[in-house]
Amino acid sequence: MDSLIDQSGRREKLNLNWEDAFRLYEHSIACENEVLRVQATIKLARMSKHAPETILERSVPILVQLLTSPISDLNPSIHEASAYCLKCIACEYQGRLALLIGESGAVPSILRLLLHSEGSLQRTLLKCLRNLVTFAERNRIIVFRSGGLEIVVSMLNACPDGLESYLLEILSALALSREVRRRAIFTSGGVRFLIESARRGRMLSRRRAAQAIGLLGLVKSARPTLVASGAIQALLELLQVGDASTKLVAGNALGVISSHVDYIRPVAQAGAIPLYVELLQGPEPMGKEIAEDVFCILAIVEENAVIIAEHLVRILQGDNAGAKAAAADVLWDLSGYKHLQHILRNSNAIPILVELLQDQNVNVREKVSGAIAQLSYNEADRVALADSGAIPVLINMLQDELEDLRDNAAETLVNFSEDPLLRDRISSVVDSPAFHSMQIRLMQIRASDVHVASSLRNISIEHLTGDPSLN
Repeated sequence: MDSLIDQSGRREKLNLNWEDAFRLYEHSIACENEVLRVQATIKLARMSKHAPETILERSVPILVQLLTSPISDLNPSIHEASAYCLKCIACEYQGRLALLIGESGAVPSILRLLLHSEGSLQRTLLKCLRNLVTFAERNRIIVFRSGGLEIVVSMLNACPDGLESYLLEILSALALSREVRRRAIFTSGGVRFLIESARRGRMLSRRRAAQAIGLLGLVKSARPTLVASGAIQALLELLQVGDASTKLVAGNALGVISSHVDYIRPVAQAGAIPLYVELLQGPEPMGKEIAEDVFCILAIVEENAVIIAEHLVRILQGDNAGAKAAAADVLWDLSGYKHLQHILRNSNAIPILVELLQDQNVNVREKVSGAIAQLSYNEADRVALADSGAIPVLINMLQDELEDLRDNAAETLVNFSEDPLLRDRISSVVDSPAFHSMQIRLMQIRASDVHVASSLRNISIEHLTGDPSLN
């Protein structure tokens, strides 16, 4: 094996005969010389990044066999060399070899050795386990069903020196499995350590932990445990210091937690709103969607809505077209909240929206016109819109080449036509095809809504409670 690699592990020539190399490795393992077996296995690990996939596939059963041998039969150094080699191989070929290692029976042996090891062997075993669960999803289930979650949490509770980061990385990967998340709630310290894994270690691992927290937060009964364990603070920290992908995951996870009425105020009071403003202004479309959804949740509380409206108005006055469209989209949603209508009027949003009806960006005009259409259902907002000069702009928009803009303008003008104070000001367009078509459409929608409401009123309590499946 000495001819295959030098002491520094540099890449060998491409004309290396890998079949001869593998036969030499098999011969080394079969001999009685334990030192030679250890050396050959370490050299195989160093060469793994250059070896063909088929060679590594054939090596896995040999390495797993070495790993599964009783400790009393072999010096622990061969276990460490085998775990080290499997750790290196698991990183290669897009996780296919990691899955092969997991399905070859390595996991139970690694967990068994963990319980009776210490020092460098224990560290190497944890690194190997980390790579197995990182590069192959199926291995997470294998580890969990082999009792790995309990072992990892137990070791974390014991606070092993210098090993906590590996254990937290393993836990964050395991927690992406639904089975593990269900069990984590009932495992002593499981949720607490999941939160800790979102706060420490490599960003990839922290992102996985944040994703797992969000998935666990979908279970309503799990949210109190998450919040009590510090999930809000951990996710907010990731929103501040994470890379672009991590911020998206953390923002989404925190949004899941904030959807519970008990946590709307704590999330906002912890400083979430400015961080979601950054997402709204960022380049990621998904970030804008997440921020919009969370703002619609947080704005249920009036004091939050005031702060959110101030930020949205500031964005609308800026130069970022994408952010302006997103801010108008949020206002579109919030304008449907009856308890916020006075807040939006007081925020100076309406004259700014009217001005943006003539913005050069089509997406901005579309979102703004939609928000204005929604605002026009309220009498006080209609007056504010008219006073801000919206009517002539909306009349001109009836001729716009974009259907959505024409529809939004027509919807607003139909609502104006039903207001005795404003009806005369839009008399010039009541006979236009766009106006007339929208008027008929709205009449049909309202008639349908009345019918549905009437049907619901006729459903008695007995109808609902008489079905055993609803009890």
